[in-house]
Amino acid sequence: MSEVPRPEGLERRAAMAALLTERKDDLLVVPGLGSTCWDLAAAGDNDRNFYLWGAMGGAAMIGLGLGLAQPDKRVLVVTGDGEMLMGMGALATIGIKQPKNLAVVVFDNGHYGETGMQPSHTHKGGVDLLGVARACGIATCLDVADEAALADLAARLKTLAGPLFARLTIAIADPPRVLPERDGAVLKARFRAAIGV
Repeated sequence: MSEVPRPEGLERRAAMAALLTERKDDLLVVPGLGSTCWDLAAAGDNDRNFYLWGAMGGAAMIGLGLGLAQPDKRVLVVTGDGEMLMGMGALATIGIKQPKNLAVVVFDNGHYGETGMQPSHTHKGGVDLLGVARACGIATCLDVADEAALADLAARLKTLAGPLFARLTIAIADPPRVLPERDGAVLKARFRAAIGV
């Protein structure tokens, strides 16, 4: 496969903030490894954020589990293209389970940001994450590459009728890290308390 031409893309921190505009208590957010974790922390820490430290490939499956266990809450997974490529099998299970309260949003900059910015398969190899999600049975698949499409996605998240999959084309950037709590036991306890478990 050849290299896929890429638009400049959205600014990642602004995109994360837009997704969380007027966040309600029923929204649980699971960021993936690395950049999306720091982007979520930069948008404002919240006890309903379930940060994953070192669980690459697991964000979508954890989001699915939360969605099934907490059907009265909306679950938003925000991860990167590298992690989604590693955990693509999650899309098949999401497609089979059809959780109405789950959205998976992939910040795709076409690079493996945590390992040195090597081009990812979505860039050099032309792997189409939207096509994969559709083939797995996720009917609502959005390609978000501009402010208007981002605003539409943010609005859809408020009245989620999922499952929903969206790929956000983001600009290559390395903003300063905003590190959330790192202690897994603390994160688990505060998250459980926030959702009343």
